[in-house]
Amino acid sequence: MHGCLFPPYHSSIPPRAKSFTMDCERAVKKIDKMTAEKCAALMAALMDPPWLEFDSRDTPHSELQPWLEAHRPSSVFRYGDPDQGLEPVGSIVVYGSKTDDQEPGDSADVDGLQDSWEKLQQAGVPLTFSVIKRLALDYEYLTGSWLIFLDSGFKVDHAWACISRAVVDGRLRSAKVSPSVKGSDQKHVMCIYSQDFTNEEDVFAVDGAIRAAGIKCPMLYKPDVYTYLGIYRRNQWGLCPTIYESKFDLQCTPWCSRIIRRFEE
Repeated sequence: MHGCLFPPYHSSIPPRAKSFTMDCERAVKKIDKMTAEKCAALMAALMDPPWLEFDSRDTPHSELQPWLEAHRPSSVFRYGDPDQGLEPVGSIVVYGSKTDDQEPGDSADVDGLQDSWEKLQQAGVPLTFSVIKRLALDYEYLTGSWLIFLDSGFKVDHAWACISRAVVDGRLRSAKVSPSVKGSDQKHVMCIYSQDFTNEEDVFAVDGAIRAAGIKCPMLYKPDVYTYLGIYRRNQWGLCPTIYESKFDLQCTPWCSRIIRRFEE
């Protein structure tokens, strides 16, 4: 799928925008070359407690900026820092007003999902996107997220602040970002959630809200069910671990996303 998918919106591009976009493109290519094990380790950091959370449903929005300054992703450490008395942090999370008390997938039968996946493999059923989609619908595990991979420092801190404000303003549901790994050049992974990966209009609308928040770098979209089924890069089934790729076209007038499907029905 090519072409501009969203109505035009106005946004200012800082002088370093093109360089920033090129850096992000290189990051996505590097992630694409990761083995399944490395991808699994990277994503595991996003699911381990404890988390640092800002919940706009019960916290004054005026407290967001001080919270962001106190918890920059580049200065929060995944494994803590004993010298500074800092505890380990799994993820930094922001919840918006659109976040339900029980998000889709919270009550999903993960064991049943994984058992059905194993049975399909044992039966020799060809494993395709359509098969996984059917499983996700059957077990009501429909959430997914746009993924952004960023270097530590100003880039991730600035992008996270933009996304967090969009969440608190109600333009996005929720988002999280991995903290820094001290002494490593490991990139941060940011996840911005959509409610239903089978609803293409919903997925594209979230992309549009992310772009409107000022994010220009390439993004990949992954259904959460893929993570629970162990579908990462270079997996044994030959499945692409993400189903959409979004690139922001600075040359297009008006500026817009170009979204490509990475799956076949």
